[in-house]
Amino acid sequence: MVGAEAHITWHEAGASAANSGVQFTVAGQGGTFDVAAFRDGYKPSGHVVFPPTTLIAFENTHNRGGGVVFPQADIVALCEAARPLGVGTYLDGARLFNAAVATGLSLAELAAPFDVVSVALSKGLGCPVGSLVAGTVEAMRRGVRVRRMLGGAMRQSGMLAAAGLHALDSGIDRLAEDHDHARIIAQHIAQTDAQIDLATVQTNIVIFRLPSHLPDADTVVRLARERGVLIGAFAPRTVRAVTHLNVSAAQAQRAGQILASVLERT
Repeated sequence: MVGAEAHITWHEAGASAANSGVQFTVAGQGGTFDVAAFRDGYKPSGHVVFPPTTLIAFENTHNRGGGVVFPQADIVALCEAARPLGVGTYLDGARLFNAAVATGLSLAELAAPFDVVSVALSKGLGCPVGSLVAGTVEAMRRGVRVRRMLGGAMRQSGMLAAAGLHALDSGIDRLAEDHDHARIIAQHIAQTDAQIDLATVQTNIVIFRLPSHLPDADTVVRLARERGVLIGAFAPRTVRAVTHLNVSAAQAQRAGQILASVLERT
């Protein structure tokens, strides 16, 4: 079970079904959901028609939800509801460091309810490459074997580990700047006819949608690029912008102004 528009359902080329025979049940809206939504979508094992629910995968922060933070109270309640049903819990914490900074909760507290947790060092922390997975000894033994089966084993990775350690030592404290810069951009966009929910701009992602009288996403991306702002088209009329350690407050202000001027073209 996953939240609406989860990364693993949208951006992995159908790998879960092709590689592992996994099907997804989608719960909630905007990337988050609660215990009631879990119980509505839960399917027990042994049913003649339905595939069983065996895992809840949480995304925190949620990419396509606009960088929204999954409420920790809901996470705790969901993990507690899943455990007696034999349902595992996995945290896709690619941006967990952003969630920690946004909420003031520690990484340990955010990760504690889960069976397995992953984090990315190459997102907000700015490491060139690298992710980590943590869990029980048995889960990690299985994970190492499955990683090799899927072709993910790496060798001579000490240099990557060194970059990851540097990112952990130097990258976390400055993430709040990225969040501030994202809000600067979002506030400019909110002054246009583009559709943006400022309540979702909780971290470093800005997602906005384009009504029919505005240029489409590809056009907005092209016009912004011509003026020095790099953003991405998420759908024909949906655009995403992400702030990071190489974007200053002044650059965020300028990017917001440029995007607003592009969006005002009809």
